[in-house]
Amino acid sequence: MDDLDAFSERMWPTLDAALAKLAATSFRSDPIGGERYSRATSIISSAYKRHGQILGRALLERLKDCARFQVWTEDAFKFGPASRLELQKAMPPLAYRDISLPYGEAEQSIPVDLIVYDTGDGSVRSYNVKRGNGVYDAGKKRLIQQELLRTQMHLRDYARSMGATVDRAHAHIIFYYGLRSIPEPWSLIAEELDAHFGFPVEAAIEAVNDRFRSGLHALIEAGGAD
Repeated sequence: MDDLDAFSERMWPTLDAALAKLAATSFRSDPIGGERYSRATSIISSAYKRHGQILGRALLERLKDCARFQVWTEDAFKFGPASRLELQKAMPPLAYRDISLPYGEAEQSIPVDLIVYDTGDGSVRSYNVKRGNGVYDAGKKRLIQQELLRTQMHLRDYARSMGATVDRAHAHIIFYYGLRSIPEPWSLIAEELDAHFGFPVEAAIEAVNDRFRSGLHALIEAGGAD
């Protein structure tokens, strides 16, 4: 079994579970859309939300196949008050890469989709994964950037608290389909992932997308006519 076969075996149960939940999606029939199109609209809306999580899981599972990476998720990455105070200085974003703050005190926490420790070069990188097929308003963009910068400031010490020997720490956001709400070098899109990781990931993620797309379309078409 090659690594893509192993990747598929790990991912397909996740997709099957997601499709089963979509099949059970409840909906209210709209007087204009009717039962068929109301159902399809509800399923598609739910699918968009689930797809972002699927992208993050697919990337994590694929990176497990790279021998030099240790990868995990963090359900509650802690932000201490020191990083909030640093944000108030309103420095250029890249200046925050030079700031390393202690990790552990929590006035707020967020989930981080993926932490990657590269044992080859001693770097740790964090990623939150978004579909990147739509545009956020100014308030949401500001929140995304603030969370990204606070992650950056605590990331090095976080990795050390996990037992990693760290030379460099970088926080990123992936906007998979290309609409960046945060500029480079903080953001990545699908076509940049293979070069960024030095490991092929995009083809494996697209295999997941193809399977999810086919299952989603079949589910919608099974709805029949009004």
